[in-house]
Amino acid sequence: MEFKKIQLTGFKSFIEKTTFLIENGLTGIVGPNGCGKSNIVESVRWCMGETSAKSMRGSGMEDVIFSGTANKPSKNIAEVIISLENTEKDGLIQFRNLEKIDVKRRIEKDKGSKYFINEKEVRARDAQTFFADLSTGAHSPSIIGQGRIGALVTAKPSDRRAILEEAAGISGIHARRHESELRL
Repeated sequence: MEFKKIQLTGFKSFIEKTTFLIENGLTGIVGPNGCGKSNIVESVRWCMGETSAKSMRGSGMEDVIFSGTANKPSKNIAEVIISLENTEKDGLIQFRNLEKIDVKRRIEKDKGSKYFINEKEVRARDAQTFFADLSTGAHSPSIIGQGRIGALVTAKPSDRRAILEEAAGISGIHARRHESELRL
């Protein structure tokens, strides 16, 4: 599967619907300080199921919703959609026949987050597993956020192992194994 597009609405500094097209190959985000580069990376991690407000540079998850400025009123909803193209027929069996897959996370003030895959509401765990099976996710080594390189260099061996397992695509297997063990 290939990432094709990221669409943000009301997410942090992105007030209006903003779309970023992703071309084949390596994608880098560059620009002056304060233009929202980190917010773009955080939007991807958030849509993939990030649960730590602290890692999103906030005190609560609702902090991802645009909070307003002197000239612009605050929003009540933030939404991020990651669009993927599935020409290789990858992923979980229920998605292999789909050519295009949209994963959406939406948060509304005082109502919490909801996840959707192709407009069908799913659990947070389902969205996280979807990305884990594609060898990516909110904590994927392929998404390098602000300050992350230093953290990788100083990581404990167990943390490095988790990073390598995710890069190798086996973190999703561990998560499903753990769920199965809990059911037993």
